[in-house]
Amino acid sequence: MPVQDLVYEIQYNILKSESMSDYKVNFREMKSRVGIDDIAYALGYRLDRKAGVGRYIELVLGEGGNRRDTLIVSHPNDKAAQTFFRRDGSKGDVVTLIRENISSFTVSGKDEWQKIAKVMARFANMPEPEYMEDREYVKSAGKSSGVFDASRYEVKPVDTEKIPGLFFQRGLSKATVTALSPFISLIRDRKNGKFEGYNVGFPYTDGKGNEIRGYEIRGHGGYKSKAAGTDSSSSAWVAVPSGISPDNVRSVFFCESAFDAMAFYQMNRIQVGDSVALVSLGGTFSDRQITGVMERFPNARAFDCFDNDLAGRIYGLRMMALLEGIQMKIGRTDSGIRIEAKGKVFEPDMGRPLLAQVARHLNIRYRMGQWLPPKAFKDWNDCLMNRPLEPVISPHKEEREQNLSEQRNKGRKI
Repeated sequence: MPVQDLVYEIQYNILKSESMSDYKVNFREMKSRVGIDDIAYALGYRLDRKAGVGRYIELVLGEGGNRRDTLIVSHPNDKAAQTFFRRDGSKGDVVTLIRENISSFTVSGKDEWQKIAKVMARFANMPEPEYMEDREYVKSAGKSSGVFDASRYEVKPVDTEKIPGLFFQRGLSKATVTALSPFISLIRDRKNGKFEGYNVGFPYTDGKGNEIRGYEIRGHGGYKSKAAGTDSSSSAWVAVPSGISPDNVRSVFFCESAFDAMAFYQMNRIQVGDSVALVSLGGTFSDRQITGVMERFPNARAFDCFDNDLAGRIYGLRMMALLEGIQMKIGRTDSGIRIEAKGKVFEPDMGRPLLAQVARHLNIRYRMGQWLPPKAFKDWNDCLMNRPLEPVISPHKEEREQNLSEQRNKGRKI
């Protein structure tokens, strides 16, 4: 029995009351019948088809600018094996998701575990509701996308004399694209009858760097996806512009997308020199992605070049914890994040460099550096294109005093 299932059953048996002595719950059996997707769909999440269907699917709550949550779910066609994670670092299984949303289900019980068991029992016999179309889409796509199939894609190299306009739209120069062209392809999905053209593909390779395990795909109109079956758990886009051997690489720069990594390289090419590698995680973060890349470059130091947002800062902390060998728990708070590690609990100031703040509480060896985008920009590609974040304008003193006066007046009773 998986350790997590055993923990659930032990906790349940401890918490259940005497009147529940005949109520038997086998969480392992329940999880084989109730998936994370079952619970998520019932809570209003829907499949994000643009994110692709493979080893992972993305289920989103809310639409457009009102998107309130995203779950990245593994093993979409195997309920028993399903787990989920969010880009803020939180993760869990179907029991975790039910616990997070227990108030959304009209069940009664003498304790939390009895309520969870009732929810799972209910869903085990629940008929398929209106999300059947999404489920069928995942099932049909999953038949051919569980493992990356290179024969599904037509791939050709980038012609540096006819560079696709998409790169220039992203502010990337011909020199940058030419330098990185050995690590970029043009890719066409033979099974996509609606689009006959080519997109830009950034090949994912495993820790040994000798086998393509999928592609990060970008196209016009903001299109982004991954090739079906892409291994996002242990592979990543890795480029060594100078072509030197892995043993001679001294710095590895981790970004959230390949365009960010290319922009970083273009803006800092002189400073970083030739003994560098560029890495894109493709919008996901897996421990094995980080450790696998660093095993490839045994003499290098990793650098956090992630985005200037909460998810980016959490990615950086998770990478630092991995490379430093620190067991770290990161949680969200109203003002930012809360860190628990080595018996200490602290909430860093999100407006200041996190590495230095962590070092004041924990003994770290600085195996990771940071080379973050300037504060005015969300990521390196926005910086290259000079697209700053919308400024937060503080009111002048007179406006603040007027606002305070209005609030006081509203509170007076006549």
